[in-house]
Formats: sequence, C-alpha cells, structure tokens
Amino acid sequence: MTAPLHDPDIHNALAGLPEWKLQDKAIQRVFQFRDFVHALEFVNKVAEEAEEANHHPDITINYNRVTLSLTSHDAGGLTKRDLALARKISSLAA
Repeated sequence: MTAPLHDPDIHNALAGLPEWKLQDKAIQRVFQFRDFVHALEFVNKVAEEAEEANHHPDITINYNRVTLSLTSHDAGGLTKRDLALARKISSLAA
C-alpha cells in the first residue's frame, strides 16, 4: 500500500495537472467530447491505461461528458499512483 500524500504535495502536483480539481480525498476532471461515441472511445482508452496500472478511476458518462475521479481507497486518500494515472489520462485527451 502506498501512503497518502499531504496537502502541500497534492497542491504542488495539481499545479502540473490543469483542469484536475481536488474533491474531498480525490481528484476529479470533466472531459467534453464532440458526441457520445467519442466520449466512449476516450473511456475505452482510459480503461486500457487503468488496467495496465491496476488502478481504476470512478467514471461517469453523461452523453458527451466524461467525469473521472481518482483516489486510492486502500490508502485512504490521494497517492502518487493517482497523480501518475491522471497525467496519463490527460495525455490521452490532448
């Protein structure tokens, strides 16, 4: 198990992750796409990265909007694993 990050470390990391916001003990970002099909294509790419990392975000799909939340439940908060996956996910959307 990875130790949860402290607030200063979280805020420093979020400076390098534009559009990700702190929500309680998770980070969250909303992605918007042209339509439902493109949103699902993105979710499938996220699923591949999540499986590879063995770390899975909470995913909500609302037509062309995808909301992702990352936290390490086993650590009781945000860890380096969450931030690493957030970076990978952001690169998928770029």
